Amino acid sequence: MTERLKDLFFSNEFIKELGEAIKEVYPGFDMAEFNSLVYADDWGSQELKQKMHHVTSCLAETLPVDYREALAILTEIAPRFGGFNALVFPDFVEMKGLDHWELSLPALALFTGLCSSEFAVRPFLLKDPERTMPYLEELAREKNLHLRRLASEGCRPRLPWAKALPMFKKDPAPIFQILEILKEDPEEYVRKSVANNLNDISKDHPDKVLDVCERWYGHHKHTDWIVKRACRTLLKEGNKRALMLFGFSDPGEIIVENLSFDPQSISIGAALKFSFEIKLRDPGIQRVRLEYGVDYVKANGKTSRKIFQIKEADFEAGSYPITRKYSFEDMSTRKHYPGKHLFTIVVNGVGKAEGIVDLYSGSECRQNAKLGFILIPAGSLMRSHPGLWLAGSGACRHLSVSSPAPFSHPAG
Repeated sequence: MTERLKDLFFSNEFIKELGEAIKEVYPGFDMAEFNSLVYADDWGSQELKQKMHHVTSCLAETLPVDYREALAILTEIAPRFGGFNALVFPDFVEMKGLDHWELSLPALALFTGLCSSEFAVRPFLLKDPERTMPYLEELAREKNLHLRRLASEGCRPRLPWAKALPMFKKDPAPIFQILEILKEDPEEYVRKSVANNLNDISKDHPDKVLDVCERWYGHHKHTDWIVKRACRTLLKEGNKRALMLFGFSDPGEIIVENLSFDPQSISIGAALKFSFEIKLRDPGIQRVRLEYGVDYVKANGKTSRKIFQIKEADFEAGSYPITRKYSFEDMSTRKHYPGKHLFTIVVNGVGKAEGIVDLYSGSECRQNAKLGFILIPAGSLMRSHPGLWLAGSGACRHLSVSSPAPFSHPAG
């Protein structure tokens, strides 16, 4: 089983190494007290960010009260650490340094090369954006790629795991000034942040983002890469301006036929194949963005759609068969629930064909067995039998007396 992040980072080994490193440069450090504070009764049950904040709080309790002195100690030892563990350093600045801008902002710039200061800079933006944004604009012009990335990532309005920036959700104009500096950045690490920032903004101001993208597109390969990634949400939503920007025209003469699923009734954890045919009637070459949407049944019975891309390509007139696999296996980011799941084939932002897949829990098949039905493993010999149920390959099917062929589990 894959280890959870909270078990990989802020480990006992890290706590020991951190304490020893501080002791080297600050002999008065009370390691016993630090360890006692860290390993509080609920330490093992804390999640990743809780552990980070907890370690930071313990540092604040055991380092010198004077912020300048404490920060100097952490600045000296920080280069020994990296990754998630190093987040305690910018977190300390966030926790204790909001009244010490002249010390804190350069410290965040230093620490961002070890992990990232994208979370810790946000309280400074919330407290005084007019003071913080010019500093980020300076970082956008730096040679160090980590500093340039912080300039963009730090001011994303909807940064995951982080505090939202409501003033930039309302008016993103200050962000655009920074992104203009970075629009041709040679590092993909930085360009990805610029694109994600624009994608965040597009959820509140789609037309403003499209104004920027239409002005940027077609002048530099790095900028084009940013624009395409920045418009991903708008493209999935079928925004016509975004589609036209990349050459996806009205799909009125494109037809989708023969949508089918194998199987059409399936249990959670299993996979299916779906197939369809796309037909283009107009002569000449047409740019096509092909996607499918799944309306997931949620725990409360309502549905929520997610769009998946199949391909983008230039098609000539003709007929093209398409087959794809889809898994209903639960993931850390998605849990499946029984019910009718609508699949929609989308061409250039327009739904062209729909089909229903019945999703069952494994318990429903097991319940049939309790009621006197027989469960046959996948691949077993199937013969017509009264009241015979099949549970195999993720399907839950019934074999009737009159027909040897299985048919879908009856609803209800």
